Amino acid sequence: MWFTEKARKLAHDLVLTGGRVIDPSNGRDCVEDVAFSNGLVSKIGQGLSGNITFDASGAIVTPGLIDMHTHVYWGGTSLGVDADTYSAKSAATTLVDTGSAGPGNFAGFRAHVIERANTRVLVYLHVSFAGIFGFSSNIMVGESWDLRLMAARDAAEVALANKDLIVGIKVRVGLHTSGPSGIAPLEIALDVADRTGLPIMAHIDEAPPRYEDVVDLLRPGDVLTHCFRPYPNCPAHGDGRVKDAVLRARERGVIFDVGHGMGSFAWETGQAMMAAGFPPDTISSDVHALCINGPARDLLYTMTKFLALGMPLLDVIRATSSAPANALRRNDLGHLTPGVSKDASIICVKNQKVELEDTVGNLMPFEKNIIPIGTVQAGKLILANA
Repeated sequence: MWFTEKARKLAHDLVLTGGRVIDPSNGRDCVEDVAFSNGLVSKIGQGLSGNITFDASGAIVTPGLIDMHTHVYWGGTSLGVDADTYSAKSAATTLVDTGSAGPGNFAGFRAHVIERANTRVLVYLHVSFAGIFGFSSNIMVGESWDLRLMAARDAAEVALANKDLIVGIKVRVGLHTSGPSGIAPLEIALDVADRTGLPIMAHIDEAPPRYEDVVDLLRPGDVLTHCFRPYPNCPAHGDGRVKDAVLRARERGVIFDVGHGMGSFAWETGQAMMAAGFPPDTISSDVHALCINGPARDLLYTMTKFLALGMPLLDVIRATSSAPANALRRNDLGHLTPGVSKDASIICVKNQKVELEDTVGNLMPFEKNIIPIGTVQAGKLILANA
C-alpha cells in the first residue's frame, strides 16, 4: 500500500484505489476505487485518477467507522482518552462520547476538546450534573447514587441548546453506579429524553435493577449498552435462552449496543446470544483510560471478537457504520455516497494469530485480526502509522 501525489490537478483530489469496498447501506461489496473532492466522496468506480492516490490493494474501504460508545473528554475527566490519537488507533472517524460530561461541564468539553479535535465527536449528555466524575483505578464513585445530582432541567436546557452535537441522554444504573437510587435515575433520564425529543443510552451493571426491568422501560430508538455483559445480570438464562424482556425490547425497536469497556463483555454471554440468533445491533468499544490497554483496547479489537463469534464481516461493518448512524439519526454518516459522505475507513483483516480477552479474564484464540490502515476525514487522508 502506498500513495502518490501528482503535480497537476486531476479530476479528483484523492483516490483510494484497488480496495475491497464494503458499504452495507448501499449494498456494495466489490473491488473499486473511491474518490474524494472538496471534502466529499465524489465518485466510486474503476480506473479513477486523482491528485493524490493511495493504493488500498489488499485492504478494505468502509464508510467512516463509528464507535458508538467512547469516553474522550481528555483532561476534563479521569477516564478520558485523546480523540485524535484514538481515532488513528481504531480507524474510527466518528466517536460518540457517552456521558463523560453532564450539563454542568459540557461547555468545557465542547470548547476544549470537541471543537479542537480533527475527529468528529458526538455526545450523549449525562443526566448527572457533572457526568462521570469519579472514575479511576483508585476512586470509583457512582454518580447516580445521589439523586441530587440528577439535573433534569439543566440537561434538557443544554441538550436543546447544543443540538448540533448532542444526540441523546446518557444514564447509568446498577449496583455500582446507582446503588440505593436503583432505577430512579433512568426514570429521570427518560423524562429528559421526552422533553428534548432525544433517545437515551442506558448503562446497566449488576442488579439491582435487573436487566429485565431496565429494558422494559426503554422506548423504540433508545439504546441499551453493555448488552452482552457477564453474569450476574446478563441477557440470557443459564440454559442459553434469551430473556423474554430482551426479546420484547428488540421487537419494539430498542437498540442493543456492545459497549465492551472494562467489565461488560463476556465470551459466555456472547456465545449464548449469538447461538440464539441475537447479535448486537451496534458494536462499540466503551474505550476509556482503564481499558484502552485491555481488555477493550479499541473498536477494531472489539470487532475482531465478533468475527471470532461467527458474525459475518459484512454484518460487523454494518454494526459499526450504518447501524450506529441510524441510531444517531445522522443520515450523513455510515455510508459511502457521492456528494454526501465525507469519511471512509481503511482497514485490513490479517491472517494473524491473536488471543482475544473478555472482561472476566477468559481468552479465545483466533486466526484473524483487524488492523487500522488509515482514515479519510472530510476528504483528508490520515494514515494510522503517520
